[in-house]
Amino acid sequence: MNKNIRNIIKLLSSCLIVLTAAPALAANKLEGVRIWAAPESTRVVFDLSAAPEYSSFSLNQPERLVVDLKSTSTKLDLAKLANNSKLVKRVRISKPETKGTLRLVIELQKSVKANLFALAPTAPYGNRLVVDLEDNSVQAKTIAAPNSSLRDIIVAVDAGHGGDDPGSIGPSGMYEKKVVLPIAKRVADKINATPGMKAVMTRSGDYFVNLNKRSELARKSKADLLVSIHADAFTSPQPQGASVWVLSMRRANTEIGRWLEQKEKHSELLGGAGEIIQNTDNEQYLAMTLLDMSMDRSMAISHSVASDVLKDLDRVTELHKPRPESASLAVLKAPDIPSILVETGFISNPKEERLLTSAGHQEKLANAIYTGVVRYFEANAPVDTLLAKKAVIKHKVKKGESLSVIASRYNVSVSSLKQANNLSTDTVRIGQQLLIPGA
Repeated sequence: MNKNIRNIIKLLSSCLIVLTAAPALAANKLEGVRIWAAPESTRVVFDLSAAPEYSSFSLNQPERLVVDLKSTSTKLDLAKLANNSKLVKRVRISKPETKGTLRLVIELQKSVKANLFALAPTAPYGNRLVVDLEDNSVQAKTIAAPNSSLRDIIVAVDAGHGGDDPGSIGPSGMYEKKVVLPIAKRVADKINATPGMKAVMTRSGDYFVNLNKRSELARKSKADLLVSIHADAFTSPQPQGASVWVLSMRRANTEIGRWLEQKEKHSELLGGAGEIIQNTDNEQYLAMTLLDMSMDRSMAISHSVASDVLKDLDRVTELHKPRPESASLAVLKAPDIPSILVETGFISNPKEERLLTSAGHQEKLANAIYTGVVRYFEANAPVDTLLAKKAVIKHKVKKGESLSVIASRYNVSVSSLKQANNLSTDTVRIGQQLLIPGA
């Protein structure tokens, strides 16, 4: 009897050891895999139940990146993984060297530069392991200088957030990243349809672009202006209206401004922390920002463009503030590129969330942003641009002249005449100076 009891105790002890050891072998779970494809890079995100312990190595012929997740298991069927990347063929599971390790193989189309980093939970995501893949064959691209001595005015159009970073989330669950991209595309299309102007988009799809890299992309394109398009949010649903922001070297002095600065930090945690974690030389960028004397000129231009854009936004939507506001935001910090951030409305306001998802309202917002930008450059075109070549004609209103009579004389439309001179009515006064657009 005693012998039987001892045998039972040994059996129970063995079971206890197995039960306590099992969680150690699979303490973490791979709960999801997402692939975000950009034109020249791809981000693979592994969603995990806990912080990952990981290692990686590369193989070639064929090209592969192997990622080992210690004490991790999964029930995912990776064969059904959505993938539109030009760099990633597929992600599969392979047999690991160590028991309890989950081995993931990213099969690649070509040689890439890989950057791996872990991210702590940040709403709406939990623990993640992020793998950024960059095409090794891609060289830095700039827009080729035209043969003629005169060039197009370049406007970099930036749709905020994207990919892993949804931005603010409206009451119905609408993501900011989904409403700002179509508005940005509309603005870019209008600029590209304007003789003497060209638009360059920092992102054209649902993927994240690092906040500092957005300015770098604008610089490589030799942009004359960076316009970043967003949708605002706040902790309560009451605030509403569009606003335009320019850079402040100090912390914002309004509650909305402080919220906006905090939201940008949140975006870094969601999508851009890899560069912050890996790059220990960020002081160089800060030093450049503080030391470059062109900052004063860029900020002055930014303020002027922001004022023009606000005038046109006022015609199509409510304004949160009638004058440009200031905040310390990374996307505005390029010292040599005038930059503005347009908040098209409050996605946290139910009424404005519905408007922001409307194609008709998106078109009105895009046209207002475009009109304000074009009006500024028509009046302040750089001397080496095609727009500057156009002779600037000013007309002094005489007795008996109306806006329609003046428009007919110069063969321009009444609406373009009103836009060029920021007129809200058809009324003109004797002696008034009018700028004739496109003359």
